[in-house]
Amino acid sequence: MGNLRAMSGFIFLTLAVFTTARPKSGPDQKCKSGPVDLVFLIDSSRSVRPHEFETMRKFMVDILNTLDIGLDTTRVGVVQYSSQVRSEFFLKTHSKLENMVKAITEIVPLAQGTMTGLAIKYLMNEAFSPGQGDRPKVPNVAVIVTDGRPQDRVAEVAAEARERGIEIYAVGVARADMTSLRAMASPPFEDHVFLVERFDLIHQFGLQFQDKLCGKDLCLESDHGCEQLCESSPGSYTCHCLPGYRLNADGKTCSAIDLCVEGKHDCQQICISSPGSFTCDCDQGYHLNEDKKTCSPIDLCAEGKHGCEQVCVYLGPGNFTCDCNEGYRLNGDKKTCSPIDLCAEGKHDCEQVCVSMGPGIFTCDCNEGYRLNEDEKSCS
Repeated sequence: MGNLRAMSGFIFLTLAVFTTARPKSGPDQKCKSGPVDLVFLIDSSRSVRPHEFETMRKFMVDILNTLDIGLDTTRVGVVQYSSQVRSEFFLKTHSKLENMVKAITEIVPLAQGTMTGLAIKYLMNEAFSPGQGDRPKVPNVAVIVTDGRPQDRVAEVAAEARERGIEIYAVGVARADMTSLRAMASPPFEDHVFLVERFDLIHQFGLQFQDKLCGKDLCLESDHGCEQLCESSPGSYTCHCLPGYRLNADGKTCSAIDLCVEGKHDCQQICISSPGSFTCDCDQGYHLNEDKKTCSPIDLCAEGKHGCEQVCVYLGPGNFTCDCNEGYRLNGDKKTCSPIDLCAEGKHDCEQVCVSMGPGIFTCDCNEGYRLNEDEKSCS
């Protein structure tokens, strides 16, 4: 989209030279608009009268006289159309102004129908192709001049051309249809659609845009209204957003991109959003795997993260309880264990003497003068 409106003010600049009373700029007065690939698409259908076509020639020549023409600066191509499409010269054909002007004066009108959609498709696939001189990362600007209503469909092909980064200006004269002009042109329409009653009035456009000539930085010198970033170009500007934000439909304000809410993540359990990004997390009792997306249950017993003195019992992800070996009991701290002395606690069934043999173990004995019976408990 940067290319699409990077030259919003470019045509403001070029149209500012249409008045015949204005002298042509000299070499040192050329407007330094930066590298541009500009293609004129002119209607040469039978409805365009000879004197009107001559006005169109002058229209193009007057624009060229203000530009810094060259293979490394502004490249220009001219395509005419009616029922068929014909390139008069491509972007790579001429590097000098005088050669372009000579080629324009030699154009012979086709004088047939008005297949504007066909012409835009040619513009997109041929005129703005690398093989014909289109440069990467250089703004593509098309100026369509027509006096009639297209005899084919233009909305879809024009939308495709705009999506490819071609900024389209539609200049309608006399019998031109405003709906069709808006279908061709790039938004905002107030900057890209022009309609006049007759060809000789096309010169008046220069008076409207003289305050937009090169060098005025609208981002610095106007109340642009961009919420985050403003990108200036001669006579125009474009609003942009910081990484992680997207431009709203108003073309000025920005909204944070919430990939979690939009479901554009691959977290297994929990997605934590930040503008244009996210991180994954896990439910309690789980830990994030090395892939930073999936989760595995935490076995605190197996990982030794329990504090139990003797036995850890796994109860589920992130949960456990402590227990003790046989002959020991869990203390009040629920972690340590104490040996059980069954003799001392009287938890035995010896008739006379209880002998403790270790935690939770005992044996019976008898007092002097008695012997232990076979039941190993009573004495005789």
